[in-house]
Amino acid sequence: MVPPRVTIREVAQAAGVSVATVSKVLNDRYGVSEATAVRVRAVIEELGYESSLVARSLRNQRTNVIGVLVADLEPFSAEVLKGVADVLRGTEYELVAYAAAARVGEHIGWERRHLNRLSGTLIDGAVLVTPTVTDIVASVPIVAVDPHAGRSDIPTVDADNARGGYLAGQHLLALGHRRIAMITGRDDLASAQLREDGFRAALRDAHTPCDAVEFAAGGYDPEVAAAAARTLLDRAAGARPTAIFAANDATALATIDVAHELGLRVPDDLSVIGFDNVPDAAMSDPGLTTIEQPIREMGRRAAQLLVERLDANEGTPPPTGVHVRLDTRLVARASTAAPARG
Repeated sequence: MVPPRVTIREVAQAAGVSVATVSKVLNDRYGVSEATAVRVRAVIEELGYESSLVARSLRNQRTNVIGVLVADLEPFSAEVLKGVADVLRGTEYELVAYAAAARVGEHIGWERRHLNRLSGTLIDGAVLVTPTVTDIVASVPIVAVDPHAGRSDIPTVDADNARGGYLAGQHLLALGHRRIAMITGRDDLASAQLREDGFRAALRDAHTPCDAVEFAAGGYDPEVAAAAARTLLDRAAGARPTAIFAANDATALATIDVAHELGLRVPDDLSVIGFDNVPDAAMSDPGLTTIEQPIREMGRRAAQLLVERLDANEGTPPPTGVHVRLDTRLVARASTAAPARG
């Protein structure tokens, strides 16, 4: 059972002072002797009293809390969260993670609903991870990581997805693959579009016609991707692809699972390359070749942008149109190899 929250009245009673005196100590206001302040702080420590965020915001117009809002807690958002925590550690700011866990049919626009719920009384600003809309109006500063496709004045942080898609296609072609498929990402995210654009550019530069390559929708969703992979791979040897570029690591790992279920060996019968380099990529069997985007660093940069906005002098207009793009690179592991002869 969760113990009841300690109230300011209980602190006052235990310290033998008034509620007003406790409030003055909490807010470092004058009118309290040093001896009394020491006694009140000792009681606060002993009882584990914490002032309400709502009460604090009403009193100071600040909560000193930054929110990280995600549609769901999965490997990508977890790494972003770690990066934000890296920046806030040791500062005056606290961190709260809020997962929308949107119900079916509520995927688009979740960030608007939850920003309205949290802004002002619970958080001073927010990092939005893979937001689905760009025309967000909020009462607190926000920074977007891996945003929705389209123009926006919201400060954003992302990776060079087009370059990453190019590197993935280049890697498979250099190994000698010609029957290649791509399991694509979410249509509403710029990252997915850019990864596919980069992949197609690598094919064009190698003079490999795009109509010789298959594209299947994966939506950055392991279950959807698994169904797409099964459709691609449950064929005779000469008709199925020898390599698959999956738009993210979760999709790639689901593809490897399907290949194993169908009795295919990775990479002997099928090469698989992902995108992200989440921790699970190195621990899979075989280790997943992937395009690394610096996800944790993306979280750090987003947090830095947000803190800069929050700490700016009052009356200074917040910067708009700030877009930070970080490099991507190929991380070669055991899930890719030259296609088998014959």
